[in-house]
Amino acid sequence: MQRESMEVDVVIVGAGPAGLATACRLLQMAQAAEKEIAVCVLEKGSEVGAHILSGAVFEPSALDELFPDWEEKGAPLNTKVTGDDIYFLPNEKSSFKFPGLLVPRPMHNNGNYIISLGNLCRWLAEQAMELGAEVFPGFAAAEILYREDGSVKGVATGDMGIDAAGEHKASYEPGFEFHAKYTIFAEGCRGHLGKELIQKFELDKDSDPQHYGIGIKEVWEIPEEQHKEGLVVHSAGYPMIGASFAATSGGFLYHIEKNQVSLGLIVDLSYSNPHISPFDEFQKLKHHPVIKKYIAGGKRLSYGARAIIKGGLNSLPKMTFPGGLLVGCDAGTLNAAKIKGSHTAMRSGMLAAESLFEALIGDEQPAELVDFTERFNKSELHAELHATRNFSSGFHKFGFWLGSALTFIEQNIFFGKFPLTFHDKSKDHCQLKPAAECPAIEYPKPDGEISFDKLSSVFLSNTNHTEDQPCHLQLKDSTVPIDVNLPMYDEPAQCYCPAGVYEVVEEASGEKRFQINGQNCVHCKTCDIKDPSQNIHWVVPEGGGGPNYPAM
Repeated sequence: MQRESMEVDVVIVGAGPAGLATACRLLQMAQAAEKEIAVCVLEKGSEVGAHILSGAVFEPSALDELFPDWEEKGAPLNTKVTGDDIYFLPNEKSSFKFPGLLVPRPMHNNGNYIISLGNLCRWLAEQAMELGAEVFPGFAAAEILYREDGSVKGVATGDMGIDAAGEHKASYEPGFEFHAKYTIFAEGCRGHLGKELIQKFELDKDSDPQHYGIGIKEVWEIPEEQHKEGLVVHSAGYPMIGASFAATSGGFLYHIEKNQVSLGLIVDLSYSNPHISPFDEFQKLKHHPVIKKYIAGGKRLSYGARAIIKGGLNSLPKMTFPGGLLVGCDAGTLNAAKIKGSHTAMRSGMLAAESLFEALIGDEQPAELVDFTERFNKSELHAELHATRNFSSGFHKFGFWLGSALTFIEQNIFFGKFPLTFHDKSKDHCQLKPAAECPAIEYPKPDGEISFDKLSSVFLSNTNHTEDQPCHLQLKDSTVPIDVNLPMYDEPAQCYCPAGVYEVVEEASGEKRFQINGQNCVHCKTCDIKDPSQNIHWVVPEGGGGPNYPAM
């Protein structure tokens, strides 16, 4: 069956803050100039926001610029930050609260809001549609289309109704093609199409290797007397620092409205011990007195996980290529020092919109939006990322204590104008040591009140995939997990996956088999990043599959 197609001016892949900000700003400019520009936004989740997960403390600066009247329009920014508590946790019981003078300036949250980023994206999608954008949830862009000259022509969604063996079912429908003058990739961290573009056009040849973390989050309803609406709590140290498998991590607990808190743990994926389970480290963190005093007696409402791109400016690839742009976390615009990427993603999308508009109203459309690079380099976004460019590389090169000292000096003494740039050429997946060289870890059993297991957690993510479809977690070589990763690293996919997707199963014969439970996948992308053999390739499942986060 031949695929149908649609011709538009701009197709945007991903209805996150970057993609939706691109659509909104572009159509605002078109409306002001009385020009017609056809824009469509493709979203792989079952609805806008279904796959969005973030802490999130939100800096409204970009939203103020995009929609100055956002409050009148009903943007879901309901909880203003009222206080910042930052702790160092030396061990499982003790804590040290940092005085305000020792907190780096980027971590101050005056004027910020605690939000559900998923709800904000739902609202942004409504604004985009009011401005004239077509938004298609459940449309998973699976393939990049190229013109004969090698430039990007658009994208195609995946075929529907194919069984696990690759045969057409009765429900088979071919994918749909979206052809555009320009295609904007805003898939979020480790977008699988963005990864292809970076490799094809060598967009990262002049950049440091990218760095990632995994963020695991839960939302709880807690007793009213334990709730302090607007309070932001961050922690460092326990459960990772100070152990024999030292790695950097950071905890967060944000008091939102309705007696609820968002809490979680971010673990840098540069850790070396293959026995580490970020999910189980998070369960340990919740038992620390600093965290437990808030959630004891509460009820867990939701769960999710997502990889975080955190290399910063030094690791940012070239964002332009013939036929389109990478924006937001598909490129890596998150400000790790602030622990914030939503406003930076929006700013990158708004800059993209300005370049798109200039190109589309001109007599001839350039093959590559080369002016975007100059626009970005002169922007407030670039200035912000430049001021914190040493944050990730400093921690990777010098460790937690020296990295912390560098951050304090850079931000509080040099005020973001530190004269040196530190480069880090390490790659996260190369950091694992052989299992035999690392201490084994015995994690405590979950108590079902504060700590929980992976499967009951995945249940709360509302994750679902169509049964009998090809597995979207592809192995480049099916022998690697058992023949290479298991003897060398004790097959770390069993540990780093926060959803119980990967298992090593022992058959009755004594043979071991690598099992992939793709139905559990919450689309965090950690496996695509951390697999030491780079053998796992994450691709999109059928549109609408994956988690369905209600307000994450």
